[in-house]
Amino acid sequence: MYKSVIRPLLFQFDPEKVHYFTFDALRILAKIPGISSFLKNKFQREDKRLEREVFGIKFKNPVGLAAGFDKDAKLYKELDSLGFGFIEIGTVTPKAQSGNEKTRLFRLKEDNAIINRMGFNNEGVKAAVSRLRKNKDVLIGGNIGKNKITPNEDAVNDYVICFDALFDHVDYFVVNVSSPNTPNLRALQDKEPLKKLLNTLQIKNKSRENSKPILLKIAPDLTEEQLLDIIEIVNETGIAGVIATNTTISREGLTSENKKEMGGMSGKPLKNRSTEVIRFLSQNSNQSFPIIGVGGIHSAKDAVEKIEAGASLVQLYTGFIYEGPALIKSINEAILAKGL
Repeated sequence: MYKSVIRPLLFQFDPEKVHYFTFDALRILAKIPGISSFLKNKFQREDKRLEREVFGIKFKNPVGLAAGFDKDAKLYKELDSLGFGFIEIGTVTPKAQSGNEKTRLFRLKEDNAIINRMGFNNEGVKAAVSRLRKNKDVLIGGNIGKNKITPNEDAVNDYVICFDALFDHVDYFVVNVSSPNTPNLRALQDKEPLKKLLNTLQIKNKSRENSKPILLKIAPDLTEEQLLDIIEIVNETGIAGVIATNTTISREGLTSENKKEMGGMSGKPLKNRSTEVIRFLSQNSNQSFPIIGVGGIHSAKDAVEKIEAGASLVQLYTGFIYEGPALIKSINEAILAKGL
């Protein structure tokens, strides 16, 4: 029903407006008695064999929602009802910011892809914290970034502010230095600034009574030499793992009319490159750290490929938009069928 009726209807309208309309609709539906139970029965796949313990956290299943969908932690409870094993909120920044000028979100229907140049639009970390205080049992990742107006030489301070504010309200952290939509942000992926940032956060982390896993989200556009640097940095700083990958600036193989729009591209065309990065990191690190695989997952087969390449967990975003919530259950069923 989603792909035959709901998606064609939603795809008639501006993607950003549809995003917020969907949020409101899900929130209203969840308040109707019996709807949450209906959604859980329809989309959740519960099985002890799906449970995973990764970087010290027990996940009820390995299929999560990637950052960017629920930026401000407004819908994590309702999204949890659809069967996700974990929800990653953000990217959040210390101060609220409106992001880049609209129009900034584009569907590439022929390519099953999306281009976005949102620019970390969010209500600020304090707003996210106010909502996460109400969380009871949803496993939450906190994706953190810097404000657009903060120069790179001061970026560490922004990440520390978000880390401190979210610490008691998330289960793990993700350091986002790989979005192409904040000017000069990707320069923080260079070896020395990245080591400085991660070491600073690790010092803060270890000073806490119970430290939290810190992961690094990387771009798919890194060279093999840069990926080897990432492996070295992860091992040197002792962070918990890597999320591979963020959106790409590549437009190779696209056919849609609006393929030249500026921004990060996600969706099916990213699938192979994302899997290549996962496999490279896994093999060249001798599986020394966990990897969350994200990028181009539009089917159960796509998710299985990423797990077989070395991912411990996977995340959805664009595939969730194109394929609907049934994709979550089908991935979990495929994992069970494969014995992964």
